[in-house]
Amino acid sequence: MKPFNELKIAICNDHAGYELKNIILKHIADKSPAELKNFGCDCPESCDYPDYAHPMATAIEKGEFDYGISICGTGNGISMVLNKHQGIRAALCWSEEIAVLARRHNNANVISLPARFITEEQALKMVDAFFSTGFEGGRHQRRIDKIAAPQPPKGGV
Repeated sequence: MKPFNELKIAICNDHAGYELKNIILKHIADKSPAELKNFGCDCPESCDYPDYAHPMATAIEKGEFDYGISICGTGNGISMVLNKHQGIRAALCWSEEIAVLARRHNNANVISLPARFITEEQALKMVDAFFSTGFEGGRHQRRIDKIAAPQPPKGGV
């Protein structure tokens, strides 16, 4: 796992995640990652999370960023959008233990946070845990290899 100062981190959010995003951005910036990019909305006025999630997911899939953080009211909607991308494994986290297991067992590359259901302190602990936990591999890799949707047989049914 790369040291924190070598990580390239992307973040996206909708209006419900605007305030928490700003807190997380400052927290992450203070740790001096190699790069930190905000793909999210920059106001608390209603907006559509797919407009922010798709560009961040595409940038991660292209290898421009190592990891992402996504934030919306429940964390569900934004996670659903992100997980439509084959190269994304977004994990909805609501505790530090879930964040650790998302990395350790699922090799998640995006942590999704439910802004309306967690405290700032919980969010920062989860983000720190996510970025300081490595992937175990082994049996977990075998399971990750099975995530992609199966392709239909060539030549018809």
